[in-house]
Amino acid sequence: MRLRQFVERRPELKNFLKALARPFRQESSSGYAEFDPLTRADRVAALSMAWQAKDIPIKQRVGVDRSLASYRLGEPIREFDVLIELLRRYPARASASNLRLLEVGCSSGYYSEALALRGVKCIYAGCDYSPEFIGMARRLYPALDFEVEDATALSYADSTFDIVVSGCCILHIPDYAAAITEAARVARHQVVFHRTPVLHLAPTKYFSKLAYGIETVEIHFNEEELVSLFARHGLRVLAIATINASWRDGDAFATKTYLCEKK
Repeated sequence: MRLRQFVERRPELKNFLKALARPFRQESSSGYAEFDPLTRADRVAALSMAWQAKDIPIKQRVGVDRSLASYRLGEPIREFDVLIELLRRYPARASASNLRLLEVGCSSGYYSEALALRGVKCIYAGCDYSPEFIGMARRLYPALDFEVEDATALSYADSTFDIVVSGCCILHIPDYAAAITEAARVARHQVVFHRTPVLHLAPTKYFSKLAYGIETVEIHFNEEELVSLFARHGLRVLAIATINASWRDGDAFATKTYLCEKK
C-alpha cells in the first residue's frame, strides 16, 4: 500500500513503471493457412499434441509476466478484464467463500493470479494436457491444485466445480464437441468458453499456424453452430463479451467469451 501511494504521488515514476511493465507484444500466433478439406483430418491428427512442446511454456510466460506486471499497476488487460467482469456480473449460485473454479487449458496457471489481483474470491484449480505447463504452474503457484488432464476425458466427477472456465482451449482441440461435453459435465452451475474465435457467415474453418514457433491447429467456429452445440450439451448462453473484432475475407471475425448456465 505504501509503495502504491509513493508511486501515485510521483507521476513521472508511475509513467516510467507503466512503460516498463507494458505487455510484451511477442507475436505468439503467425503464419495462418487454412487446411485443404481433403487432407485436413490427417494434418489435424498429426498436430494434435503440438501444445505439449517443451519450449512453449517458457516463451509464453515472457509475455504473461509483462501483462501481469501491468495488471498489478492497474492497467487494463482486455483478456483478463472480460472474464472478471462476466464472473462478477453473473455470479454462480454458490457461497463466495467456497466457490470452486476449474480452468481447463490453464497453461502456467496465470489466470489464478489475474483473478486474485482483482479480488475474485474462489478456490482455483487448473488443468492442462501439457506436463511442461503443469510443472511450471506448480512451481509458480505451489499452494494451488494443478493436474495433467485431457480436456476431452476429464477425470473429475460430475458437478465437481461451481464454474468451469475453458480458457482459450477448444480452438486447439480437434474433438471440441467432447471438450464441451466434459466441461459441462464437471460444472455445477456455469461454463465459460473464454477467448474463442468465431465467424459469423462462413462455416467452421480449420487452420494451421505457428504458436511460439511451433506448428499447431486453430479452429475458427461458426457462431451459430457453436451456440447450438452449447445448447445440445445443456448449456444456455447468458452473456457474450467481445474481446476483439475485425473484417476478414468477407466475414465478420471476432474473439469472444461465452458465459453459459447449465439448464
